[in-house]
Amino acid sequence: MKNSAKYFSNNKRIIRLYIVGVLFIGISAMLGITFGSTSLSFAEITDAFGKGFNSSAGTRIFAYVRLPRTLASLVCGAALSVSGTVIQGVLANRLASPSIIGVNAGAGLAVTLCTAFGIMGGWQLSLFSFIGAFTTVMLVSLGSKRWGASRGTVILIGVAMNSLLGAISDTITTFIPEVGLMSKDFKIGEFSSVTYQKLIPATIIILIVIAILYTLHNELDILTLGEENAKGLGLNTSLMRTLFLLFAALLAGCAVSLAGLLSFVGLLVPHAVRRVAGSKSSNLIGLCSLYGAAFVCLCDTLARTAFSPYEIPVGIIMAYLGAPFFVFILIKGRGGHSRA
Repeated sequence: MKNSAKYFSNNKRIIRLYIVGVLFIGISAMLGITFGSTSLSFAEITDAFGKGFNSSAGTRIFAYVRLPRTLASLVCGAALSVSGTVIQGVLANRLASPSIIGVNAGAGLAVTLCTAFGIMGGWQLSLFSFIGAFTTVMLVSLGSKRWGASRGTVILIGVAMNSLLGAISDTITTFIPEVGLMSKDFKIGEFSSVTYQKLIPATIIILIVIAILYTLHNELDILTLGEENAKGLGLNTSLMRTLFLLFAALLAGCAVSLAGLLSFVGLLVPHAVRRVAGSKSSNLIGLCSLYGAAFVCLCDTLARTAFSPYEIPVGIIMAYLGAPFFVFILIKGRGGHSRA
């Protein structure tokens, strides 16, 4: 009876968290669309749908600037948060995230190469971003497993990969200066250059991958129990680990192709959600999608309005919020040795 009451109480709490998350997304999206260097009224937004996107200056700003930017911030927040959740579970390290273990840097190097060859958007950019992210996460995962690295060492390997891949990107931009000029904002992370050409293919991939990961939440729960326990329960650990890392890399790669190198989202949001919702993967994936999307959207709105009419890249806001948080959990968790 006690267990039954506890189960229903927990379910009610999770439902409330989902409701709050949906409201959080709605509020953050409305703020993102409305506020900026030029504020938009509700009438201008409705006119865009009733009279057409080109009926006035306000409707054009809404249709071609605010709407794609807001949608991009939402899908990138969801993608990086879920990617961080999966990576933390697979590597059994709560300090792991796309930006810390080099996944974003691998996708960033691929985007830099694409820019050098004239690929500026579309599915090709998302594809090469994924290849860069997946190659990096597999190198970190396989290398740490082969050498028997501890969980703390996995983070150090990722930091080393970050530095190496960043150095390669800087070498390319040194020899091809125009690539450096085009990728300046990309290295910090921002949404001002998002277009529908970039947004649509990346969004489709992100939504499909998150849906697939949600259906695999039981396998992810089993994998987080540890190698021996997962094998004892009949799970093909090698296959599932590779599959989960592939999906995590695909999410991170798509996000990087849209917004550049946004740091700490995949670390901060999963930690916050885990504290209030527990470690069940189905709840983590669903709630991280909602709260990660809303969080990044709010950060982008803050980046546009805090120093208006000047705008700072959203990646700077993320760094200010994420770096102290990373140090805090590093000290509190003694290097992330607690199980994800």
